[in-house]
Amino acid sequence: MPPGSLPRFAFLLLKEHPYGREMFERITSSGFIPLIVISEDSDVADEEREKFLKRIDGRTVAPTMESQLQSLISSGHEIPHFEVQRHDSKSVMPLLKDTQLDLIIFGGTRIIRGEILDHPKDGVLNSHPGLLPDCRGSASPAWSVYHDIPIGSTTHFCDNGIDTGDILMKREFSVKRGMTYEDLCYETLVLSAVLMEEALQAYRNGGWHDLRTPQGDSDYPTFRNAPEDILKLVYKKLDDQTYLHYID
Repeated sequence: MPPGSLPRFAFLLLKEHPYGREMFERITSSGFIPLIVISEDSDVADEEREKFLKRIDGRTVAPTMESQLQSLISSGHEIPHFEVQRHDSKSVMPLLKDTQLDLIIFGGTRIIRGEILDHPKDGVLNSHPGLLPDCRGSASPAWSVYHDIPIGSTTHFCDNGIDTGDILMKREFSVKRGMTYEDLCYETLVLSAVLMEEALQAYRNGGWHDLRTPQGDSDYPTFRNAPEDILKLVYKKLDDQTYLHYID
């Protein structure tokens, strides 16, 4: 794509997920408007949405997708919005097969593999609320505190692994004493959206070639959702301010 052109992309998210709502507001405010939005309406979507809302309890959530889309439509943008029962190739590809896409952007989804990843010309992008490769998988802020891993977010390409694709951008953020677990979850959510916006700006400016790097290996496993006993230790560590990566 010539530098200066806007990417043609699809935006996928679990229905009304706060992660996707924040990212969508950020990128569309910068002029990056998707050709199509596909939401997953499922028990998984409900569970993940409520899980994230609990993690950022008390923080400001971006407007609903319904209201954001209506605002864009009122401004003259035609953005088809479809709901599927599951983000998989069987459900999604019939909606995309006749659309020439440069990119697909994941704005908070389940793990997606297969044909979807091969469809867009220049790949599928995800923003992950942890620093890759050390913090792959779920509940990254919790595991980062537990294992004393620096905290931040990463925008990366998606492959058939879990958070293993090439890195495009990543950034650590400054953790201050007194910050809570909810603060950390919210800050990584916002930073993930910021990095996606910057990644799209770099794409428009033809700067991806110099940014894309392989991840390499990690000494840590791919994490699953943090159980209550781990979360209790995380809360205590933050209360006692024994996390090793405070800036003050």
